[in-house]
Amino acid sequence: MPDDSELIALYSGQILALAADIPHAELLETSMAQVKKRAPLCGSNVMVSLDYDGNNITRFGQDVKACALGQASASILGAHVIGATESQIQSARDQLYALLKSDGPTPVAPFEKYEVLRPARSYKNRHASIMLAVEATLEAIDTAKKMPQPE
Repeated sequence: MPDDSELIALYSGQILALAADIPHAELLETSMAQVKKRAPLCGSNVMVSLDYDGNNITRFGQDVKACALGQASASILGAHVIGATESQIQSARDQLYALLKSDGPTPVAPFEKYEVLRPARSYKNRHASIMLAVEATLEAIDTAKKMPQPE
């Protein structure tokens, strides 16, 4: 069981600041794809809407109803999601997962701020919430890719 100092580190000022300032915190009125993901263990929800031009995310919005850790994760993603490729988002997901599950290395730029969530690796019940925004974004990209493209 993690001790009190680990819990304090988990909810650091940096995590709380990220959670309080989530970029693109409104869903798009119209979008190519909209996906809602839920973490059943804690009840966190993230809904993502986006447009995708076949290479990059061109527009993005998110509605985040999650713990501070899930909010911080959504904030980190939101800061760099416009212009990102599917491959970059997949790498961010895989690196964040490795950071949480096996104390993997810090994710590469532009998602290196996920390092701030390293103290959460001891709190397995929070991992799903932390992963929600990234997973919802990848599912939305997949949905958008199936949409007919304008000629």
